[in-house]
Amino acid sequence: MSKQIRIDFVSDVSCPWCVIGLKSLEQALDNVGDLADAELHFQPFELNPNIAAEGEDIGEHLARKYGASAEQRNQTSEMIRARGAELGFEFGQRDRIYNTFDAHRLLHWAEEHGLQRELKMALFDSYFTDGDSPGSHEVLVRVAGKVGLNTAEAARILASDTYAAEVREAEQFFQRQGISSVPAIIINKRHLISGGQPPEVFEQALRQILSQE
Repeated sequence: MSKQIRIDFVSDVSCPWCVIGLKSLEQALDNVGDLADAELHFQPFELNPNIAAEGEDIGEHLARKYGASAEQRNQTSEMIRARGAELGFEFGQRDRIYNTFDAHRLLHWAEEHGLQRELKMALFDSYFTDGDSPGSHEVLVRVAGKVGLNTAEAARILASDTYAAEVREAEQFFQRQGISSVPAIIINKRHLISGGQPPEVFEQALRQILSQE
């Protein structure tokens, strides 16, 4: 008999490890099959909340934020690309990193229409595979339309401050819970799995949690 579980996936659309974490989690859920009836909610986290609308060169950003050398950045990029390929996701070439607050506002809206997961993956594809800006309203409206959301409504939301308070409140809630890096996967509001883990790690954790619930 399936057990219902709630999964809060705290992440940012400009976080490559969040793509890896999501694809791994979904593979793990496939592996546990009928044991779990999972309800997935995407929660907002901004890696760079103060970044300008036009974004920043990704090499300069990583060097400034983490002190990463060009060689370290290349090694990390290759590791991320390989992990993505194993999970069926293509990481392309990205030159810049952008502000993602408006993308989170659209994701909040998409949940009301049952299309949050679809929009999340489409935003990952748009940024990581195609190199488009998740801070561009034009890009966001186009991606929203791709997954079946109303483009006129998406444009109206982006031109206003609709859902800004809700996104800020959710961000602050998870920060108060001690979430300071992503992805953070919270199961049934009490079990935390951190990072872009391999599918087998998620599967083992899910099976253990399901046996205890």
